[in-house]
Amino acid sequence: MSSSSAVSSTRDRLPGLDGVRALAIVLVLAYHLFPGLAPGGFVGVDVFLVVSGYLITALLLDEHQRSGRIALGRFWRRRARRLLPALVVVIGVSAAVAAIVGGDVLVGIGWQLLGAATFSSNWLAIAQGSSYLEQTSPELLRHAWSLAVEEQFYLLWPLALLALLLLPRRRWRVLLPLGLAIASAVAMALVAGDPAVDGAGASTAYYSTLTHGFGLLAGAALAIARSPLSSARERLGRIPAPVADGIAVASALGIVAAASALAIDTAFAYRGGIAAVTVLSVVLLLALDHPRGRAAAIADAPLPRWIGERSYGLYLWHWPAIVLLSAALPSVERSGPGGWMLGLVALAASVALAAASYRWFEQPVRRHGLGVLRLPERRIGRLALVGALALATVAGTSAAVVRSPSTSSAAAAIAAGEEALRSPSPTPPAPSVPPHPIVTTAPTPPPTVPPGGEIVAIGDSVMLASAPALQERFPGIAIDAAVSRQMRDAPRILRELDAAGGLRPIVVVALGTNGPINAATLDDVRAVIGPERELVLVTTQAPRGWTDGVNASLTEFATRYRAVELSDWRSAIQPRLDLLAGDQIHPGPTGGRVYAEALEAPLKRLASLPRITDYLADPLDAS
Repeated sequence: MSSSSAVSSTRDRLPGLDGVRALAIVLVLAYHLFPGLAPGGFVGVDVFLVVSGYLITALLLDEHQRSGRIALGRFWRRRARRLLPALVVVIGVSAAVAAIVGGDVLVGIGWQLLGAATFSSNWLAIAQGSSYLEQTSPELLRHAWSLAVEEQFYLLWPLALLALLLLPRRRWRVLLPLGLAIASAVAMALVAGDPAVDGAGASTAYYSTLTHGFGLLAGAALAIARSPLSSARERLGRIPAPVADGIAVASALGIVAAASALAIDTAFAYRGGIAAVTVLSVVLLLALDHPRGRAAAIADAPLPRWIGERSYGLYLWHWPAIVLLSAALPSVERSGPGGWMLGLVALAASVALAAASYRWFEQPVRRHGLGVLRLPERRIGRLALVGALALATVAGTSAAVVRSPSTSSAAAAIAAGEEALRSPSPTPPAPSVPPHPIVTTAPTPPPTVPPGGEIVAIGDSVMLASAPALQERFPGIAIDAAVSRQMRDAPRILRELDAAGGLRPIVVVALGTNGPINAATLDDVRAVIGPERELVLVTTQAPRGWTDGVNASLTEFATRYRAVELSDWRSAIQPRLDLLAGDQIHPGPTGGRVYAEALEAPLKRLASLPRITDYLADPLDAS
């Protein structure tokens, strides 16, 4: 995403490169700004990595061919001119706005600023155990991880390439980086494991340069094999131009299909999905390089070329824009139409800011370096603008660090729940339920809320954050809640509770926040608790693509059984999203009371039903 258009004495441009960058940034924007539009749009970053490895290596090879050497200092200065102007502006402006907005966007801002400024964001995230898959605070500069991977490549690859050029045969120059790329892809698969079980491993595999560097290496291998900027490069003339164009179209469509089908929290993404997109990107670049093909001309049409040239700025600006808008408007739901409106506003702001940055900062500094400040034309205006930006950057970053809270609102709510569960109020033992009751109906009691001693609740971090309110409203309730749980964990947890004698007459299950569910799991839950117990399922509120499907499955299941009720947490909290933490998932103290109130209604409905009686336990009821 930080690559510039290639210019040399032998070829004016690498064909179709701006179009490929346009495709990549469109996928990333769709993924981050418009919920559900491109679930796998994160692969746009991998397309960028291939393009960067290809272009940078082509430029270095062209310089070596023309001069017999690679001027490392000049190369690194060019990279600095390309990367730093827009990045400094984004950091300064984003930090200043974040300091005004306050709250969760400032959590960990000091480390984020350090990582972005030193291009070490990915390693700092790994060291701190940050999860790319599930985070309780919106990290303002989270997207800087990929810039760090690229910059580390820019720092080390020219040195490695000089060593490679000492090898006498081109075949070995190609096979060595290609072998390293394959090793990196295999390492990603091994380190990631199953994200549903080990999210930390998947995040490490995604962030690490060692496990996510295969796109850069694959692009570099292609450039060494092709020498695309050389007049003596190998041509694809043996392949008919229509065939090359068809391959280019098929590769681009394959990348789009991957962006529609992959999900970052599934094992397949790390065990071949991202690698497949890398291969498709290499094939796309190769097909676009056909001397008589038409696909490159289409890819370099005015609109994709305009987008591709500004793709770096679009990438830098879009993520802070959506994070800051979401933080400033906490009552706007991000998973529905409101989320799309936020995305449109963030997109418009990103396009405007990227265009302005490209024209007034990136291009002038690339052409003149710091000498742009000495140009006589509009010198005073440039000095004033640079001075204002420097002041805003220093003031904004300082204010952001000073105002940074120690933890996010979601993390604070979860911590309060954990503290509440560590010191629960004393509860009387729940009445035991025989394994084989004889069932009949008894006179219906008044519809009152069952005592907490009859309720056991299992849930995820949302229930954990609501634990203090649940304990207050239902004294004696037994709560088993933990972060990152999914519905598929419910049967195992319930079996363990049953074996320990911890199941009670009423079972509450709230496990839909962290992934989709299926009806078979719900059937297993009902089979474990048995027909003698009643079940309450809690709907989910989260700005996630699977939320609607989860709630539909829960609602359908609850309508099928007499002893299954639905607690509609989502509908209860929708009018009051401001009571949730910045992630629009975890309730604060008042939100927790709404959670408890939403649970009270189905418990009353269950209490109004004829109660289940065991003749063997209480034979007098037979009369």
